[in-house]
Amino acid sequence: MNQPGTTAASMGTRDRLPLPPAVRAAVEAEVGEIRRVEPVASGLNSTFAAVLHTTDTAVFVKGMPSDHPRVRGQHREAAIASYLGGIAPPLRWHLDVAGWDLLGFDYLPGRVADLSPGSHDLAVVACTLARLGEFEPPDLPLPRIEHRWSGLADDTDLALLAGDHLLHTDLNPNNILISDGRAWLVDWAWPTLGAAWIDPACAALWLIAEGHTPTAAEARASTLPANQWLTHRSS
Repeated sequence: MNQPGTTAASMGTRDRLPLPPAVRAAVEAEVGEIRRVEPVASGLNSTFAAVLHTTDTAVFVKGMPSDHPRVRGQHREAAIASYLGGIAPPLRWHLDVAGWDLLGFDYLPGRVADLSPGSHDLAVVACTLARLGEFEPPDLPLPRIEHRWSGLADDTDLALLAGDHLLHTDLNPNNILISDGRAWLVDWAWPTLGAAWIDPACAALWLIAEGHTPTAAEARASTLPANQWLTHRSS
């Protein structure tokens, strides 16, 4: 789930946190007294999401019951967070209390990326993807893309996916936050190791979905440092 900017529809005026009192107490031990709760409606992966405002700060919090089937994705997101400096909102804390699993991030006011043709967001998104392509692989037991996608291709094609680059793998516009002139990648439920060209290729598919022609989307993806994807595609 992304960290959208404040909208009239999402503004909260009460300080009520719709979670058990023990959870609120644990959160306030981290952030201070909650003065305002700003519900967040967008996103699909969390049961609860809100911006919590205190006197001095604001924190984006998302979570779900500790026994939720998707909670492992939230644990993966917590584990990878310290490796994502400069391209994802910093994680402040991870709580598992009173039956709830919660992540608290620095709140970055912004909006969902516009990936349509001619958008000024395209350049900053490309810059962030280029930075991601330069990251060292984290020292974590991450899944490998050729295993995650093993049922979708034969062994010869799966071999093209293998690599040690850190991948996001879900670059839909809702997972790209534009804040202060930069693009931030959020919702790291599936950090994966694989070939450097995979995220650029996934981004190209989203560009097509947002109105680019396949030729134009391919041309944009090929400008990223990991442009080997074109070679793999045509070989």
